Amino acid sequence: MSEETKPPLTLISLPVDLQSLRRLAALRGTGDDEGRALHHLLSEAFGKGALQPFRLMPAPGARNATLYAYSTATEDALREALDIAAPELLQALGTAHLALRTMPETWREGRRLAFDLRARPMRRLLKPLEGWSREEHRLHLKGKAVSGAMRKGAEVDAFLVARLRRFPDGMPDDPEDDGLSREAVYRDWLAERLSGAATLDVARTRMVGFARVRTRRHDQEGGEASSEGPDATFHGELTVTDGAAFSRLLARGVGRHTAYGYGMLLLRPGSA
Repeated sequence: MSEETKPPLTLISLPVDLQSLRRLAALRGTGDDEGRALHHLLSEAFGKGALQPFRLMPAPGARNATLYAYSTATEDALREALDIAAPELLQALGTAHLALRTMPETWREGRRLAFDLRARPMRRLLKPLEGWSREEHRLHLKGKAVSGAMRKGAEVDAFLVARLRRFPDGMPDDPEDDGLSREAVYRDWLAERLSGAATLDVARTRMVGFARVRTRRHDQEGGEASSEGPDATFHGELTVTDGAAFSRLLARGVGRHTAYGYGMLLLRPGSA
């Protein structure tokens, strides 16, 4: 399908009943991974990949949340999918209040935009990370296997990759001596992911939330693998450098795990 005939990108929002969501997730065996639970429930309700990337925005202590997503599906197609959806899905996802807004078809180059982004800053290794004896020893003392985690093709926390590359012979005994800032490393990662579509305003971009989160995903052999990785939230600003590329970036999301609640750029007007 050519660029001219592609359907426009639409911003979707719908309310989510968190209790119903967690009850369904537990019944389906995905209660330990919210992103995975939503991935499966959205696929059941709307079709695989119809709503992604997405972002669940709960208020602290609230029973409800708002789910935002980008989609190229039409409103008629989405509502037609709901005609055969299970009642418990309709209740959990609040689909009666589904709202849609068409995003701009073109983005002016030079336009400044503010953004809110939840991302998983990981790097896929092009070659094994070797020669880090102290770190390897530290992980072994904690009972963690490391031989497979650092193999070619593995996904590794971008901050850990930066530290291991700076200190190939082992980490400093005092982590304060490594001279690396997690926030700065993740900002560099983000700037790379935006490159070609937009430039990141580093001075106006902050990491406002961070946690290490364990997830379960399908592995290459068709089974399931559990892994721990970074979960970072950024508030910042960017400038569009290529309007078409920026539209594609919005549609596919930033970084990896975009089908599981990461990588959605929520936009608002930038500073003058």
